[in-house]
Amino acid sequence: MESQNYKNHVRFYAPHHFVFLPLLIILEGIGIYKIFSDEQNQLSWILFSLIVFLIFYLAIMIRQHYALVLQNRIVRLEFRQRYFEIFGLRSDDVEEKLTFGQIAALRFAYDDEFKIFLEKALKEKIKGNEIKKSITKWRPDHQRV
Repeated sequence: MESQNYKNHVRFYAPHHFVFLPLLIILEGIGIYKIFSDEQNQLSWILFSLIVFLIFYLAIMIRQHYALVLQNRIVRLEFRQRYFEIFGLRSDDVEEKLTFGQIAALRFAYDDEFKIFLEKALKEKIKGNEIKKSITKWRPDHQRV
């Protein structure tokens, strides 16, 4: 497996991203084409296109919503556990001062850089994306959704 870094850390779910969603896009394109080319059944094609669009929209939103909410909770739990392992303290006060983007970015840093970037995030308010770009030794997460 390729070493994970900032440029390749995004993941895809092939059946969803490369089969189901493209199929819906094709169906939507057919429906829109038929709205203008089949005037006899124009109302049916409008309804068809509307239903396909709603299925597409719901498929994206529900899948992403559930996955992201759960993932965000897990990322916060990982941060709390890791903070406790490194510092031997609860992270409540520190966590309140960080954005979720910063917390999520810190998970890609090994412990030595974690301490440095945590300090920068708290004092200099650097953004999560800046943290990720600054990591020199990427700590991969191959189980992200």
